[in-house]
Amino acid sequence: MPVEHHDLVRELPEYRDKIHEMKMGNSHFSRLFDEYHDVDREVRRIEQEIETPSDEYTEELKKKRLFIKDQLFSMLQA
Repeated sequence: MPVEHHDLVRELPEYRDKIHEMKMGNSHFSRLFDEYHDVDREVRRIEQEIETPSDEYTEELKKKRLFIKDQLFSMLQA
């Protein structure tokens, strides 16, 4: 089964330029962006069965990824 990528630019292509701009000029956004991609990378490793934690841990990571994405999206819309 192919693993779906949730790269922020892939998820929100209409914000590509603004994502780049905010990564360069907003340290809070940049930190959240990095955290989002760290969590996404971990989820992908689990989905590829490189790591095999509990289902509960995996679900918590997915919730965390969504929570961070929502924060980033709100910042992009502001």
